[in-house]
Amino acid sequence: MSAAIKQYISTKYDQHPDMFKKDLETIDIMRTNAVNALEPHTSGIQKLTLYAAQLVWIGGKFPIDVRKILSQHRGEKHFGGGHKSQNHLRFELANVLFNLASLYTELAVSLNRSTSDGLKSACNYFCQAAGVISHLKDTVIPDLRTTPPEDMDTMTLESLQQLLLAQAQECFWSKAVKDGLKDSLIAKLAAKVCDLYDQAAEYGTRSDIISTDWIHHMTAKHHHFAAAAQYRASLDCLDKRRYGEEVARLRDSLVCVNEALKESRWINKIVLGDLNGLKARVTEDLKRAEKDNDVIYLNLVPPKSELKTLDRAGMATARIPPDVSDPYSTLDGKGSFSQPLFAKLVPYAVHVAVSIYDERKERVVNTKVIDELDGLTNKLRDLLQSLNLPGSLQALEKPLGLPPSLRTHAEEIRQQDGLHKIRRSMHEISKLKNNDATIYQEGVDLLKTEATEDERSRSKHGTDRWTRQASGQAAEKLYAQVGEIDGYLKSAASSDELVKSKLKECESAVRVFEGTDRDLEAYVPSSRRAMLTPNVERAADNLRSTLSDVSKLEHRRKRQAEEVRDKFKRDDINSVILAETARFEREYPMQKIEPAQFENLFEERLERYEEDIEMVSQERENQAQLSTRIQEANAAFSRARTGDSSTKEREQALQRLENAYFKYKEIVSNLNTGRKFYNDLAPIVTRFTDSCRDFAYQRRVEAGQMETELSTALSNLNLNIQDQKERHALRSNYAPQQAPPQQQQHQQQQQRHQQQEQPKVQPPLQPMTAPTPTRAPQPEPGVWHPAQGIKFGVSAPGAPAQSGQQGQQHGGNVHNPAYPNANVRAPGQWDVSHGVRFG
Repeated sequence: MSAAIKQYISTKYDQHPDMFKKDLETIDIMRTNAVNALEPHTSGIQKLTLYAAQLVWIGGKFPIDVRKILSQHRGEKHFGGGHKSQNHLRFELANVLFNLASLYTELAVSLNRSTSDGLKSACNYFCQAAGVISHLKDTVIPDLRTTPPEDMDTMTLESLQQLLLAQAQECFWSKAVKDGLKDSLIAKLAAKVCDLYDQAAEYGTRSDIISTDWIHHMTAKHHHFAAAAQYRASLDCLDKRRYGEEVARLRDSLVCVNEALKESRWINKIVLGDLNGLKARVTEDLKRAEKDNDVIYLNLVPPKSELKTLDRAGMATARIPPDVSDPYSTLDGKGSFSQPLFAKLVPYAVHVAVSIYDERKERVVNTKVIDELDGLTNKLRDLLQSLNLPGSLQALEKPLGLPPSLRTHAEEIRQQDGLHKIRRSMHEISKLKNNDATIYQEGVDLLKTEATEDERSRSKHGTDRWTRQASGQAAEKLYAQVGEIDGYLKSAASSDELVKSKLKECESAVRVFEGTDRDLEAYVPSSRRAMLTPNVERAADNLRSTLSDVSKLEHRRKRQAEEVRDKFKRDDINSVILAETARFEREYPMQKIEPAQFENLFEERLERYEEDIEMVSQERENQAQLSTRIQEANAAFSRARTGDSSTKEREQALQRLENAYFKYKEIVSNLNTGRKFYNDLAPIVTRFTDSCRDFAYQRRVEAGQMETELSTALSNLNLNIQDQKERHALRSNYAPQQAPPQQQQHQQQQQRHQQQEQPKVQPPLQPMTAPTPTRAPQPEPGVWHPAQGIKFGVSAPGAPAQSGQQGQQHGGNVHNPAYPNANVRAPGQWDVSHGVRFG
């Protein structure tokens, strides 16, 4: 972890990694402690929650992808797992929380749940484990930004959460049984346990990672507590003298317990002992209840469909531990490892915000100010060129020698090394272009190679087994970047060709500028001095004044552009954003810093360039007026010189040189823009290729794992087919139906028993007067009572149940003493409660 963070700081931040040497060591220690917190001890909770809190904290300092493969050990003991890997911090956080939920579960099952305190503590741990799973499912996984691993998909996490809640609710039920609460309340608690196990099993059938053994076990527990709920409801019916309903509920309880026993091969001995004890008790009470109702009470036994659905008493809820829901509260700096790490590192969101502002600032300055000014100037030069200015005026004023402006242009080009500078710049730009294109093509080739390998594997194994996404879908953003960067390169290539064509047009004239003044004089033909009439002289003076205004305007714009560029360079928003960040962290300490929080600051800051944008608008109006003046002055000058062609050749030569000079300046500007473009493109294509390399590596690793899994699957094909059939059969049990879940159970079995449930009572007969029902007196152990009679092969109806302690001593229910095994006795010892047996 520290190596990845150190590398990222050194490459992406202005701060040196050595400033955070202690923090880097601490994060490694915390990660080691968290990974090794596997034993069921409360000290592991703090290790995992502290590390999770630090991961949330540094998530605001770094992007989730720090280019490091983070592998994490799962809680194999309870949640099944192994080792998984992905390359970002959110996956690390998800694994830590997964392990935390596993640790809470281990603590719960390690407690002695035969005591009240043990049941309370176990219930609390189960509820907190369910809360962690809920937080993982609703908050962390959606922010993962990648497809979650199969053991963290929605169905798997839902199944785990419901399973944990079922176990927590079972603790409430056990506590109620242990405290001897009312049967009606115990029935409500058991019904809710039944529902939770049912939901856990249903979600489990939709998960590809929950084993069928677990599903069978949860199904057995579902039927178990359905039977327990009906049994307790029957006891409540007995107390309230609803004898027909008592019989109906006991019958349904027996059906449910038999359904649970069908899963006996997948449940442990403790649960099996519970079921057998419950079956014995229900069978015994059912025989007594049927006999009493048939002989004495003659109440109508309602069918299952007419029984009132049992109310639920949901006591277990998913409670997210405060250290998980509010991780920043853990980092109070008061304990070991509770000091926020990398606190002095500027948050990553701040760097993003600075880059966003710089990009907007550059767009405003270049697009709305500099480019607009350059466009206006070029438009003005095009107008002068179309009017053959200032060549026509220079040829008239100075028929011999060179105009001063021409000498100035020549001196400037010579100092800049003219054509040699242009060709050198073009060669350097070509190298930058080729380097960018090579890096870009490397990334494209990596994608093509990966796509070819993926298609080859898909063709080899078939789409049914090779189920991962195709390359284009898995790397949709990368493939979109391919088109974007390719468009950039093609557009730049077109611009490069345009620059070459400009150079070809003016190359010969620029070469004249590079020569001596003698070469210039030889290029520009002399003309005879013309006689200037008053009209020509007035028109020439007016045109000269107008061209002087043009020159002043160009110098003013050049100065304005330089001032705007200086303003742009001095506009450093870092200190302002840091101050705003400190305010956010002070006023909203629990809120993550996001670039969007600085939008108001950006808008306020960019208002300083409004005056420059207004200046451009004013320049546009001034140029429109000046262009009209130029056209009018040139028209008057042309009319005054009508019929004079003595300076025609000189005008053309001077104009060619003037045009070549401005074309040269334009080419130099274009080359500077091109060099900046390719330099800016270099990090973009580098990041693109790095992303392609990482993607190809991950896909290759994933493909290798899939190949291994498929090879293993082929070797165990028969077992896998059997497992799929079994999972499909289990899943079909949870298909949507109109009847409520509790009424859906055992409908076929209930239909077979309905006619037997109806007591045949003839209307003319009058029922006997029913005595007040009382529970059978409990005989003293070892003393026979006449009311017991002599039974053959069955237990006495009034036989007392064994205590929880006796059940445990003789192999009864160790997990819960509510339903001891009534048929277990010490070898060689006769029990009066079993009557006398022959044969």
